[in-house]
Amino acid sequence: MSRLLVLSAAALTVAVGLGVRALFDGPVSKYAGDALYTVLLYTLVLLILPRVRPWVAAGTAAGASWLIELAQLGEIPAVLRPLLGSTFNPPDLFWYAVGAAAAWAAHTLWLRRTG
Repeated sequence: MSRLLVLSAAALTVAVGLGVRALFDGPVSKYAGDALYTVLLYTLVLLILPRVRPWVAAGTAAGASWLIELAQLGEIPAVLRPLLGSTFNPPDLFWYAVGAAAAWAAHTLWLRRTG
């Protein structure tokens, strides 16, 4: 997968996230944002390791998201709160898995169509 394509997917993920926040309030915006956060992490994994298998990228992205969420059980430094959040919310863990699964599925389908 080309890095330009992955960068485009990352930019699209950010645009969709901003669009969801602009159009929706409440749980739709929050949980879509959680899923898209993990999709963005998935694209970052692909940028670093372009030949990574989809299931490894999904596990890495979900694991990083869960680790960040669990870190919120402690004290996140104020400067990092806009990026990492500050309040642990158990349902977020599910939505991170949804984002990882969606990215895995899209990546797998892409590889099947192009390979």
